[in-house]
Amino acid sequence: MVNSTMVTEFILAGLVFLLMYLATNLGNLLIITFTTIDQKLHTPMYFFLRNLSILNMCCISVTVPNACAQSLTGKRTISAAACTTQIFSVIYCAYVEVMFLTIMAQDRYVAICQPLCYPINMNHQFCVQMTLTSLLSGLVYAGVHTGNTFQLPFCKSNVIHQFFCDILSLLRLSCSDTFRNELLIFVSSIGICGSCFIVIAISYTRILSMVLNFPTREQGKAFSTCIPHILLTVIILFLTTGLFAALGSITKTSSIRDLMIGMAYTVLPPFLNPIIYSLRNKEIKGAVWRLFGKINPLQK
Repeated sequence: MVNSTMVTEFILAGLVFLLMYLATNLGNLLIITFTTIDQKLHTPMYFFLRNLSILNMCCISVTVPNACAQSLTGKRTISAAACTTQIFSVIYCAYVEVMFLTIMAQDRYVAICQPLCYPINMNHQFCVQMTLTSLLSGLVYAGVHTGNTFQLPFCKSNVIHQFFCDILSLLRLSCSDTFRNELLIFVSSIGICGSCFIVIAISYTRILSMVLNFPTREQGKAFSTCIPHILLTVIILFLTTGLFAALGSITKTSSIRDLMIGMAYTVLPPFLNPIIYSLRNKEIKGAVWRLFGKINPLQK
């Protein structure tokens, strides 16, 4: 009876993860489709939004499918190679996502506060260069943390209290001193997230001060392009920064809290990204109407 109850809970958890995974991929795929097909959305802002959606699909595909398979089949093991891949991929996606959000904030700042310089400063070449810089530097960042982690000897329990291979959960299984690893994670995460948050905060503060001087009719249009970025930035940066800021206490927390934290920075941001942009962005809605050959009521 006890085993039956446990299996039922695993299946329900797997189904919840599966539904979130399918909804996330569908939403991000729609954003990629609309921003690619619609010529009016071939702008720097939607270039980075498209890249962000691709990144979100990759990030959630690294962790959730394996967790769903484990819950549904009852096979709750993962190879060392797959664990290494998960850790590298999660760190890489988190780093690049923060970089993209910072660039998107700068894009909105130039578009609203320096509109005459926008075609020059945010040209296609610059967007490609910034994207490649984020992607390549992310490889170095993720490689350093992954390499340092798997240099440690693991001789404690082989049970990770997480639905994917999380670097902090894995450090608790090491039988050696992990202080340097934890310090490196803490300093690098706070440094990167903190500096990006400062840049984003300054950008949006200047945007808001500028928008408040606009006529009332133009304020709504400006706010509609900024609010999605602000919401997604707050969700991701606060969760990510808070996660690593609490590094010292996380190593002693319960399994349930570990699972909640894992969901907070690997599942929720990709899931919420298409929802936020679809509900708050008039241009995305317009692209949907144009794609299906209907009259766009937002332009009336």
